[in-house]
Amino acid sequence: MNKKIKFLSQEEIKKCIDMPSAIEGMKLAFSELSKGSVIAPLRINMKLGNPNSGALFMPIYFPPKKLVGLKSVMINKKNPSKKLPMIQAMYNVFNSETGEAIAIMDGEYLTAIRTGAASGLATNLLSAEETNIAVIFGAGVQAENQLEGICAVRKFERIYIFDPNESKVINFIEKCKTKVSAKLFYLKNESLLKEADVICTATSSSVPVFAHENLKEKVHINGIGSYKPEMCEIPSQTVIAAKLYVDSKEACLSEAGDIINPINNKQIDESHIYAEIGEVINNEKDNRKINDKITIFKSVGNAVQDIVAASIILDNAAKQKIGQSLNL
Repeated sequence: MNKKIKFLSQEEIKKCIDMPSAIEGMKLAFSELSKGSVIAPLRINMKLGNPNSGALFMPIYFPPKKLVGLKSVMINKKNPSKKLPMIQAMYNVFNSETGEAIAIMDGEYLTAIRTGAASGLATNLLSAEETNIAVIFGAGVQAENQLEGICAVRKFERIYIFDPNESKVINFIEKCKTKVSAKLFYLKNESLLKEADVICTATSSSVPVFAHENLKEKVHINGIGSYKPEMCEIPSQTVIAAKLYVDSKEACLSEAGDIINPINNKQIDESHIYAEIGEVINNEKDNRKINDKITIFKSVGNAVQDIVAASIILDNAAKQKIGQSLNL
């Protein structure tokens, strides 16, 4: 007997999930993660012999949907110069009760939209309600979804984009200017950070991408680019001064250089993490209070985000009769 498995390309996935539904999905994902109702081991991070490439594997067991998922990710920082994506990924979904393979789908867009949705969710929970200006560091696929994520929950007048490669920013603005109502600009002067109500960092940097002294007194920061101890986007001074929220305490204490650095330097300890974002969703911890100045949502990405996003995609693919059915 032939076994059938659903195959979904990136273009097909885009028809099956949008930012509002992804943000709603991330509420469920982080809520269940903080309840402890899922099994989400720390990602396997494999080095491949040179500093520009690596492989990541992220498994998850999600009992609420009776699903098991596995994301396989290949990263090569030199790929853009070859006109290839820096991140290439594939996602596999299984029935946790029978072990049957359900689906194989593109993992690149899955990762991008769930990451943007996490920042949208965090921005909705942690930023001031009156926001006018945002800054995004990075001009790649992740930055595009950061833009859509924050614009899904707040109305911005101006959004500034920074990347060391100015041509990337110009292309980014041309590509994204019709996706949001905000006006998009290249950030040429870091002093403009003092006007930013929300900042998103979506880079692969190993050093902070902005200076603490250039921040507005009350600002919300989504740090989503760094996912290894040697990576860092946010200055330690900013982390120390902030009310710090994370996607997963266990994962961030193991993988987030932005947090690990000030801990290793004995500037803070683990208790400086105020809450997981899921604890806020579950009404176990507070969100932004009127007297809070800097809030940070630090995310290294969690496999629970992938499986919930994949579940939304599969449900909509079935309704819309999208995707190919392949014989195993």
